[in-house]
Amino acid sequence: MVRLEAGGPCDAAMWTQVYDPLHNRILSTTAAALPAVVLLSGIAFFKLRVHLAAFLGTALALVVAVGIYRMPPDLAGASCAYGAIFGLFPIGWILVNIIFFYDITTKCGQFDALRRSLSAMAPDPRIQLILIAFAFGAFLEAVAGFGAPVAITAAILIQLGFRPVEACMAALMANTVPVAFGSVGIPITTLGEVTGIDARLLSAMAGKQLALFSLVTPLWLVVTLAGWRGARGVLPAAAVAGGAFVVPMLLLSIFQGPWLVGPISGVCAIFALMVLLRFWKPAEPWGFDNGGNLGPCVEGAVAGGRGGERGSRGWKPWMPWGILTVCVLLWGIPQVDAALDRIWAKQVKTPHLHQLVQRSPPVVPAGTAPEKAVIKLNFLSATGTGILVAAVISAFLLGLRASEMVAVYGQTIWRIRFSLLTIAIMLAWGALTRYSGTDGTLGLALAHTGRFYPFFGTFLGWLGVVFTGSDTSSNVLFGSLQGIAARQIGVSAVLMAAANSTGGVMGKMISAQSIVVGTTAVNSYGEEGVILRRVFFHSLGFVALMGLLVYAQASIYPFTLMVPGR
Repeated sequence: MVRLEAGGPCDAAMWTQVYDPLHNRILSTTAAALPAVVLLSGIAFFKLRVHLAAFLGTALALVVAVGIYRMPPDLAGASCAYGAIFGLFPIGWILVNIIFFYDITTKCGQFDALRRSLSAMAPDPRIQLILIAFAFGAFLEAVAGFGAPVAITAAILIQLGFRPVEACMAALMANTVPVAFGSVGIPITTLGEVTGIDARLLSAMAGKQLALFSLVTPLWLVVTLAGWRGARGVLPAAAVAGGAFVVPMLLLSIFQGPWLVGPISGVCAIFALMVLLRFWKPAEPWGFDNGGNLGPCVEGAVAGGRGGERGSRGWKPWMPWGILTVCVLLWGIPQVDAALDRIWAKQVKTPHLHQLVQRSPPVVPAGTAPEKAVIKLNFLSATGTGILVAAVISAFLLGLRASEMVAVYGQTIWRIRFSLLTIAIMLAWGALTRYSGTDGTLGLALAHTGRFYPFFGTFLGWLGVVFTGSDTSSNVLFGSLQGIAARQIGVSAVLMAAANSTGGVMGKMISAQSIVVGTTAVNSYGEEGVILRRVFFHSLGFVALMGLLVYAQASIYPFTLMVPGR
């Protein structure tokens, strides 16, 4: 059923979403879920290249949107174009420049020097997983986000001797719990804007939900790649890193808000682990054998994968990373962002889409304004530009000529061309999901689970991140619905809105966007299906555990005491 209303920009017809187009909840939900099933099955079981699977999923989503949901074709096409543009900027812009930064350090020999320095500092691969994938990855998520932690940590791990698929797995699995507070707290602050709930309340709730998961993530990483025997040997390192991350995360998220949780917690984890390593080493060192298998250092195995090397001394290997950190933090300061936008920034309202789609109850409250579709062209203030500036400064200081930089940049773009294509297609699908209303159909299906909604509602955030690759986007998609459904069943809206974000982060490791960023960084494009199969049940298991915790916080004493304002 199509409902068109007069009004909107230039008196264009406005289209109102319908969430049960087949007049049967089961059939409508099946139709809405079909593109996601095709996408994930194509990657995991039919071994399609990820950009082809994404194209098929998006094409089917178009068919569903136009043929079943009766979305006007011009709106559907504009939705895809809007999402694709957002995929290329700012997300693709960040990816291009962070890979360019990595390629610059590699060409100048500093990435190998950094690898030697890290290998000397933490020669045991199990500790490298904790230090690099978890602690350093958490810091990178806080200052950059959008796939940068996966790309950088996976690249470092492969240089340390990890096989490409395992390096990518570790980077993806670690890039979960820090995501809710990533990019200077943007997922939580955005959730607050969408729901009308104070961001500090959401921050406190999210911190309490993520605390246990943050504590066990370092150990979980080691168990996954080295087994329980390997994990027992590094329990002190896992406990110190997890504890040093969790304590500031809880204190800041509860008493300060979401803005500084990520960077401070990540730095504390790194620092605490480095201090521990000055006084403690594993009793039984582990390394890689000639086949790349991780195990105890018996004959034929080498600590750190490339042992026998002396660590690179001095500041030079760390200099580019210090510049990157300063630039990204500088670009994240609101005053700097505003000043750069005053120099040049432009907002473009997407034709045939902006304020022409009306979401309707019960997904949003009655009277909600039509959906906006504004493209923000803020190249100067974009995080990717800060990364580009860091790469250029580092290249000059390392002695690279301008012509060499241009050549490296061209090679970088060519190397990640399929990754950029995949991200554009995936974000086109994500936008189509939002503007066609299929996300509302899936959300309402979960909202009809009655008193078990706190458990299943957590999966709603997970689905949102699987679809879009972004916890922020998932909060935009489903944050309002979570609050409405929570009030209808009599549970805390703060609890369920936060659960959308904390459940969502568990889907980050299986989103096509994240997987393609990881495979690009380790030059394993085409291995996406293998990686998806190996991390899928980790993702599903963790979101199920999060759902159980949220259910307990909604209805079981004393867990209910954890909910702010209850």
